[in-house]
Amino acid sequence: MHKERMSMNEQRRVKDWIEHGLELEVDSSESQSVESQQVRKCTWRIENFSCIKCKKLYSNTFHVGGNKWRLLVFPKGNPQWNRVDHISFYVDVADAATLPYGWSRYAQLRLTVVNQIDRKYSITKVTDHEFNAKENDWGFTSFMPLDELLDPKRGYLVNDACLVEAYIATDRTIDLLSDALIVELETASDKLKSKEADHGKAAIDNQKTAIAEPEEITTRSSAILSAPAVLSSPGQDKAESTNQNLPPADQSSSQSETIEPEDPTEEDMDTFFTSLESELASGNMVSSQEEAKEALVNIDEALNMAPANFYDSGMISSLKKAFKVLSCFDCSSTFTIEQKNELLAMEENFKQLPERVVKAVQDKNLLTEKESVKLALSRNLEDSLVKFKEAKAEVKQAEQKLASLHEQVVEAQKNKENILAERKEIFKISQDLKAQRDAMGKEWPEYAAKAKVAEEEEKSVEAEWGRMKDFISSLKGKI
Repeated sequence: MHKERMSMNEQRRVKDWIEHGLELEVDSSESQSVESQQVRKCTWRIENFSCIKCKKLYSNTFHVGGNKWRLLVFPKGNPQWNRVDHISFYVDVADAATLPYGWSRYAQLRLTVVNQIDRKYSITKVTDHEFNAKENDWGFTSFMPLDELLDPKRGYLVNDACLVEAYIATDRTIDLLSDALIVELETASDKLKSKEADHGKAAIDNQKTAIAEPEEITTRSSAILSAPAVLSSPGQDKAESTNQNLPPADQSSSQSETIEPEDPTEEDMDTFFTSLESELASGNMVSSQEEAKEALVNIDEALNMAPANFYDSGMISSLKKAFKVLSCFDCSSTFTIEQKNELLAMEENFKQLPERVVKAVQDKNLLTEKESVKLALSRNLEDSLVKFKEAKAEVKQAEQKLASLHEQVVEAQKNKENILAERKEIFKISQDLKAQRDAMGKEWPEYAAKAKVAEEEEKSVEAEWGRMKDFISSLKGKI
C-alpha cells in the first residue's frame, strides 16, 4: 500500500536529498559531493528522436549511491524481444564489465516518458531489481506504444525531442510507488530552485519556455510542474533485462547538446583491441597445467548447463579466457593434435549453439503467440459471421415490411385517385344543378304571375260553374 503521508524523518531525508543534489541532467557534470546520494532524479532529453537510426541509445554515466548508472533506450523498440512497436526503457549498470565476480546492487526505479504539453498524461512505471552480472540492466521492453509516442498531437514528442526521467533509489526503505514522496520531492526541489533564483544563482530568463517545467538536460531547459502521472505498478507491466552484450561504460549515445570530449569511433576501438590482441598473442605466453585444468573445469561447468541457460549466464567472456588458456597450453604430452584442434574449435560452437537455441525458443514462443492471436481472430470472425447473418435477416424483414407498406401505399393512392375523381364529378353535377336553379330563379316572377292569374281563373270558372249548376237546378223544378 502506498504511503499517503511521510513521517518527519522521511521529510528530513527529502530535504537532505534536495540540498545535496537530488536532480541531475544526465548530460551535465556532477560533483563528488552528490555521488553518494541514495536517491536521484535524472532527466534526459533526446533530440531528433524520429530521425535516430541506431537501435539503442545510452545516456552519459551518472552516480547514485556511489555506483555508476546510465539510462538505456531503444527508440524503435527492442528487436531481441520482437517489441518493435513499443519504445523500450531501462536503467543499466554502467561499469558492469569491470565489477568483481559475484557483484550485485539493489535499486528501485521510477521511469517516465514525459508529456511535454500536459504532465498529467506522462507515462510512469515503477519496479525494483537486484542487479547482477546476468541482469545488469532492468526496465520495460514495452514501455509505451510507438504510435502514441511519435504522434506530435499527444505531447510526448515536441520539436522532435523526447524527454525521459528516472528516479533511482538504492535505499530499500524508500517507496518510489508513493505519490506523496514524489510530490514532496518535486515541491522541495521547486522551492530550492526558487530560493537560488532569488540570490541570482540561476539565469532564469534563459530557461523559460511556454510551459514552466522544472528541468531538461539541454540548454533549452524548462520545467514540468509536478502532477499525478499515468502510473503502472510492477504487477501490471513486467520489468525485464535486455540481456545484451553491453558497450564500455564510457561509450555514450546521448543526444545532448552539452559539449563533451569526442567519443572514440567503432573503427578506433576495433583497431585498438585488434592491435592489443595481436600484441598479447605475440607474447608467447604459455599456460600452466593448473590453468589448463581450471579452464577445462570452466568449460565442463558450462556444458552442464542447458544451452538456453548458458546464453543467459554471462559466462561467454570467462569461456573465451578459458579457450585462450588452452590455446597457450603445451598439451603434446596430454592431448593429440586432433583433440586440441577439436577442443579449440568448440569455442565457436559455444557462441553459435546457444544463440541457435534461443532463436529456436523465440520462434516457438512466437508460434504460440501467433496461435493465440489466430484463435482470437477466428473467434472474432465467428462473432462477426453471426452478427452478419443476424443483420442480413433483419434487413430481409425490413424489406418485407417495406414491400407490404408499398402495397398499402399503392392501394391508398388508387383510393385517393378514385375519391378525387368522384369529387370532380360531384362538383360538375352540382355546378349544373346550381345553374338550373339560378335560371329558374330568374323566371320565378313570371311563374308566380301566371299562377296568380290561374288562381283567379280557377275561381272564375268555379263561380261560373256554380251559376250554371244553380240554373239547371231551377229548371228542374219547373218541369
